[in-house]
Amino acid sequence: MFASAVVLLVAAASPALGNLFMTSPVASTSWAAGQQQTITWKDDGSSPSLADLGECSISVYVGSQTQQTLIQAIATNVNVATTSSVVFTPDASAGENGAYYFIRVESANFKDPNNPQYPAEAFSSKYTMTGMTGTFDATVKAQIGETGSTGSTGTTGSTGTSSSAAAGAAGAAATTGSAATKSGTSTAASGTSTAKTGTTNGAATVSGGAFACLAGVAAVALTMLL
Repeated sequence: MFASAVVLLVAAASPALGNLFMTSPVASTSWAAGQQQTITWKDDGSSPSLADLGECSISVYVGSQTQQTLIQAIATNVNVATTSSVVFTPDASAGENGAYYFIRVESANFKDPNNPQYPAEAFSSKYTMTGMTGTFDATVKAQIGETGSTGSTGTTGSTGTSSSAAAGAAGAAATTGSAATKSGTSTAASGTSTAKTGTTNGAATVSGGAFACLAGVAAVALTMLL
């Protein structure tokens, strides 16, 4: 089972924030569950400094540009200015095999310069996990862009939105709560359109039947005149 914390992102994200540039994992990385793996980062020479970021939490996430789900907490209170790596063992039961995973680093005290109400964050590229034995629920599958239930227009529409967002995610990104609400509204509207279509088809069927009856009456009347 994986952790169920879902985060709605509001600040734009990239593989590096300020001085912290993730050097492992990278896009070509493939890690095996149950074996020790090493996360590394380096100073890229830009601002803010690693000293500004200070103590951070480091975790494994999956998700899209709009929403992310915590898969495995790795460490807290890691001073990224005095430490450049963390070793951990991926939990096999935390998810499924695939290139869905990324590392998220979140500062405990330093705020995002562009969005001061949120903590500064840094992300790795998405990487591949093998040897996983867990499963993702419908919410996570939508976030990573996998097709869920196609039984209703609403579900299909929601999956499409998440897939589009996931395609543009380098590791994570941002949107507002209102954007997520709009997505839900669009889905609802799609469902309404489907209902209207069904009504229209029904009306067309009734109209066709009425036309057939009128044609029959006309034929009888013509026979009587002859």
